[in-house]
Amino acid sequence: MNTNLPFAFGINEFTTQPWTFEEDLAHYAELGVNTIELCEQKLDEQHWAQQLARVAGSGLTISAVQPLVRTFGPSQMQPAPQGAEARTARLRQTIERLAPYAQGCPFVVNTGAPEQGDVAGAVQLTIRELQGLAGFAADHGVRLALEPLSATSMNTETAIWTVSQALDILDAVSHPGVGLCLDVWNVWQEAHLEAEIRRAAGRIFVLQVSDWRTPQSSGDRLVPGDGTIPLGRLLRVVHETGYTGACTVEIFSQHVPDSLYQSDLHAVIQRARQGLERAWQDAAGPAG
Repeated sequence: MNTNLPFAFGINEFTTQPWTFEEDLAHYAELGVNTIELCEQKLDEQHWAQQLARVAGSGLTISAVQPLVRTFGPSQMQPAPQGAEARTARLRQTIERLAPYAQGCPFVVNTGAPEQGDVAGAVQLTIRELQGLAGFAADHGVRLALEPLSATSMNTETAIWTVSQALDILDAVSHPGVGLCLDVWNVWQEAHLEAEIRRAAGRIFVLQVSDWRTPQSSGDRLVPGDGTIPLGRLLRVVHETGYTGACTVEIFSQHVPDSLYQSDLHAVIQRARQGLERAWQDAAGPAG
């Protein structure tokens, strides 16, 4: 299926949580999705290699990987194992397992929550762990992408909530294989966001999209075009940086009365593509 977007159209598997990994492959291909952002939690512990081997035959390409354990500090979403050393060891295992099937792809990481409010300590921990992981990932033919999360996730999943903070960490790590995961839902309210996106030129490894309403739960995102994020303008700024990767829809929708997970997921994907195309066209002209 053709698209008016200048990016490949991708779906993150969190968007279709009710489907199995196998259903994701079949339905995404059927719907003309170009790329899949793999979520390790959907893989079967006993059969993950066989599952991943099916991706090539699906017609999809892998745009990025969401590891099962992707934070160095504590995570409400994935609390085990505890301790930075054990968590980084589990992330290394993920890279070893999945890298052969995802060569060149970024593996998304987050800081994790600051313990006892020690944001500075969490940032230093993240810098140290990324410096240690960068070469390991490169040796396995993959990259790392640090994602700043929304302030709604502060003290549960993240110690950073702006692109500016993430870029400061990337500057400190100073490795070409460590870049940015830019999720517009998380950062769209940041002051001077467009300037920070331009500052990130050449370092944006992952682009994720959904839309915003004031959340009713920790998982309350909308289909692109159904909320208040100026998606078209932000997509054009990202495009101006020279980013040529996928534009990946990542939606969480649980613990809300109108959960998209309880709706027709085929329609969700179709509406997401249409919403992104409208946003891109509506923002035609100079970005910003």
